[in-house]
Amino acid sequence: MNITREDKDQLNSVVKINIEKNDYSPKVEKILKDYRKTANIPGFRKGMVPMGMIKKQYGQAVRVDEVNKILEDSLTKYLTEENLDILGNPLPKVQDNLDWEADDLVFEFELGLAPKFEVTLDAAGPVTYYNISADDEMIDNQLKTIQRQYGKLVTQEEVKEGFTVVGTFHNEEEGIENEATFKVDDIDGKTNKKELLGAKVGDQVTLKSNKLFKDDETLARHLGVQEEKAEGLKVELSFTIKEINEQVLAELNQELFDKAFEKGEVTSEKEAKAKIAEQSKDTFKQQGDQQFFNDVTEHLIEKADMELPAEFLKKWLQTQGEKPMTPEEAIAEYGKSEKGIKYQLIEAKIAKENDIKVEVEDVKEVAKEKIRMQMRQFGQMDFPEDQMDGIIQNLMSNQEQVRQFSEEVMVKKLLQLYKEKMKVEEKDVTYKEFVDTIYK
Repeated sequence: MNITREDKDQLNSVVKINIEKNDYSPKVEKILKDYRKTANIPGFRKGMVPMGMIKKQYGQAVRVDEVNKILEDSLTKYLTEENLDILGNPLPKVQDNLDWEADDLVFEFELGLAPKFEVTLDAAGPVTYYNISADDEMIDNQLKTIQRQYGKLVTQEEVKEGFTVVGTFHNEEEGIENEATFKVDDIDGKTNKKELLGAKVGDQVTLKSNKLFKDDETLARHLGVQEEKAEGLKVELSFTIKEINEQVLAELNQELFDKAFEKGEVTSEKEAKAKIAEQSKDTFKQQGDQQFFNDVTEHLIEKADMELPAEFLKKWLQTQGEKPMTPEEAIAEYGKSEKGIKYQLIEAKIAKENDIKVEVEDVKEVAKEKIRMQMRQFGQMDFPEDQMDGIIQNLMSNQEQVRQFSEEVMVKKLLQLYKEKMKVEEKDVTYKEFVDTIYK
């Protein structure tokens, strides 16, 4: 067997594998002899079928199978020994005139090679890091949310602005019969709201489905129908009022502060707002980190100055998945994935040059934090370590879960590296300013 490579350019190569008869013949002969021992062919005793008949019936199929095994093993070994950094998988070149009866066989494979490029983090930038904080309006709204959370519902007799109503929607022709709870402020149309305001418990009012709520999804939920049916629905609905409630906010006093925050930590409205501002910074830090990481990614891709073996990758994409892609589909898919491929190469290079690795203990620590966060949501602040170990063991047996945790670890380590080595320009912004800047 002989393997040679021809480099078409810096990104594309063709590997030629010459397989000779003595590479596959001994194995083929052995398999055919084993077939002969067990073959059941009418007119012959078991093990006495002529070898010529065995070869005629099974010979080519066995040869094809063995040659393909040799191709796979030899190509894998060659790529490893030559230390070739390839993209995708080798693509066999189409050989319409391949003669499987010939003693010696020649096969060719196209390779897409990873590009050579440099990444210098300390020379890249500056990249903006957004220190995001809540503005006064957001802090006030959050304080109101806390007051609502610890407030109480007071039963009322007459519907007014800001009240919550419970009742049943009915339309016999459309098969609508559903109990719903919503705020008067949720009503979208002025006519519908006018009908509802002033109504009392037990009253039946007529509402129009058109523009009753802000969107079809909300309308469908309150009417108990599929969203497709709610879309464009224009009918009259009877609504029988069952309850009218007013949400009375909790007073801003020490009792509320002790419920909403650590006991004794907050003693005034001013301190409560300061605490909310502090907590929001921790929450927004994740968004700041994510945006910084995204911006660094774009920056590195732009500065890397790399070309990909585009035509090869488009051909390779056609072979992926259960259903082969058309050339047009592959072109579209390549357009969507090109940046992602480039960043994977950049990330791998940065990780290698900076000795960044994802260790098993790193993955377990991420899993532990996920479990702790989930337990805190159920009010369990200190989760026993012995129970933690059992849950982690189960999580680590799930390959997809481990992959996700591993990606989180890599992002955290790269994020720390970027902050340390790149030129970073910090900018203080409110959340509204951040949204206006990023999503303008």
